[in-house]
Amino acid sequence: MNLHSFLWEYGEKVPGYDVTVINEREARAAAGILATLGMIVIFLGIGYNHIIVARVYLAFLFIDFTARVISPTYSPSLLLGKFIVRNQKPEYVGGLQKRFAWTLGWLVSFPMLYWFVLNWDITFYKVMICVLCLTLMTLESAFSICVGCMIYKAIIDKNPQHCPGGVCEIKKREPIQTFNPLQASIAFITAIGLVVGIYLFLAKTESKTFFGEFLHEAVLTKAQLQKEKDEAYQRALEKEFGDDDDF
Repeated sequence: MNLHSFLWEYGEKVPGYDVTVINEREARAAAGILATLGMIVIFLGIGYNHIIVARVYLAFLFIDFTARVISPTYSPSLLLGKFIVRNQKPEYVGGLQKRFAWTLGWLVSFPMLYWFVLNWDITFYKVMICVLCLTLMTLESAFSICVGCMIYKAIIDKNPQHCPGGVCEIKKREPIQTFNPLQASIAFITAIGLVVGIYLFLAKTESKTFFGEFLHEAVLTKAQLQKEKDEAYQRALEKEFGDDDDF
């Protein structure tokens, strides 16, 4: 393989396509595998302080994205995804924009390798970078939304070809893709309800793990945190000296 092929012919050559392509079904399946494993690691591994679980997953993530950037042929998660969707009709998308997106994923996984695998130094904001990575993989898996592909489209001189979901080719939405006022209201209220519900859960629920404390403290202001500390201190005083009036 020469340098030109390595840089500009990422993916497979398929008859009928003038650019090298990736099977989007395999990519979405792989993203779903990584996102599911990542959620298990965050909520069970990190939440219960099982450090080895997080380290193994993040090391695997770095290796997997490294393999993707070089070639999708031998990426472990893509091979698993390929096996799972082997009986489904392929959906081809341009390879270069997928490589760009996966390169961004590799850049995100690189500091996580140092922070959590080579040198365990967990903080809330570092965990949020992991959450961001999982969010991007979930968007790709569940909704075929490739954020990296969108960035790629924004920075190159011409539109890429064969984008996931056909977003590069769609100029006008079909009637089934539009919202009437009632549908728009239901969708908006649902989204607001999810955001408010998550906030209230994190803000009002007592934390059971150190990761829960991270999330709890992140959604509160300094004044709210100080008020909580004052109330906890007052309860402790009442518990210790509350029975003094009986004497």
